[in-house]
Amino acid sequence: MSSSEPGQPASAPSRRPPDAARRLLADERVRRYALPALALFLVFTYPWWPFEPIDLDTVIVMAVYVMLALGLNIVVGYAGLLDLGYVAFFALGAYTLGWFGSGLFSQRKFHFGSVGNTELPGIHLNFWTVVILAGVIAGIFGVIIGWPTLRLRGDYLAIVTLGFGEIIPDVFRNGDAFPVPTGVQGSPPFVGFDEVNLTNGVRGVTQMDRPGFGQTLNDATGGALPDRFGSLELKPWFFTILIMCLIAIFVNQRLRDSKMGRAWIAVREDEVAASAMGVPLMRTKLWAYAIGAVFGGFAGAFYGSFINGIFPTSFSFQISVIVLVMVIVGGMGNIWGVILGALAITWLNLEGLDEIGGWLNDLIGAVGIEATVEVPKYKFAIFGGLLIVMMLFRPEGLIPSARRKAEFEEGGEEAVLYGARGE
Repeated sequence: MSSSEPGQPASAPSRRPPDAARRLLADERVRRYALPALALFLVFTYPWWPFEPIDLDTVIVMAVYVMLALGLNIVVGYAGLLDLGYVAFFALGAYTLGWFGSGLFSQRKFHFGSVGNTELPGIHLNFWTVVILAGVIAGIFGVIIGWPTLRLRGDYLAIVTLGFGEIIPDVFRNGDAFPVPTGVQGSPPFVGFDEVNLTNGVRGVTQMDRPGFGQTLNDATGGALPDRFGSLELKPWFFTILIMCLIAIFVNQRLRDSKMGRAWIAVREDEVAASAMGVPLMRTKLWAYAIGAVFGGFAGAFYGSFINGIFPTSFSFQISVIVLVMVIVGGMGNIWGVILGALAITWLNLEGLDEIGGWLNDLIGAVGIEATVEVPKYKFAIFGGLLIVMMLFRPEGLIPSARRKAEFEEGGEEAVLYGARGE
């Protein structure tokens, strides 16, 4: 029965959503806007906190690995390509800075937009130009490496990318006598070669160019934009890598929601079905591999300048494994999960295991046992055990994407039904 008066049309149903729906909308707004805004505010104000839970220089290195993990997330999390040689692009970005932002080629003297002493020998381009150039070079090598390898799948792809990840650091290690053709010589014609120092070998490259905005901008902004970043004042470094990470997050989000992102996910789910639906497999995979490589190049150029040195031993296979663990532990395909995984694993790698070892030894001493456990010595065993535990109890990661979570839940239900039938 209608509650309206006789002769009056029935009142239209209220268009206001019920209380539960309004609360849901409010929670969605909080989750989507308020929480990221609060997190961004806390991160930007970190250098002015009354206490620093983690040293600022450690936070900067953690942010570098966040950028590496976001780049690998495009390759592994979105496109489903198992890449075990990602450190190669990290190294390429760092050595790009060595080529165009140091005194490596001391026999030449070329400066373009660089800050600091313009009388230094070598090639010195503007740092921000070098960062972009590092991304471009890493992306080009991503295409060169990916073109023959991405035709493979699964374990075969992992093995080949592992090989390239080992080859490129070896090239840098032996690049102090790199053979370069000098022209045709003799009769019958032979190609002559000369040796060129491209990487300085195991000695590495030091005295890297630092970021800066030049004296003019420094004076115009009252010192807000420093002429040249120093090694002791860490705030400019922190804000630089933070802005780079924000750009990486924005690009990850836009790519995930784009047509290309949907193609990556389709390839990850089922290559045969994606190809049947018209997705060009090679081009789609190459885009993922190249874009992921670009972020590795960006991170390498910044990291080389921050530590003021590049050495072949800094780009070992373990870095590829650690970055892959970050993506898996955080949640493949989920940007915020990857960031959390990168922060947690990097902190454990740099400081956390030392602190945990100190707490453990204090506890052992408190109970009267005279023994010392050196926890950092078992770093890779701990990371391996952490990865095994995650695969057993939370294979989707700490913060999984909605799609990945649904996939694992669906797989779990199918496994129960399969067992119930006794097949």
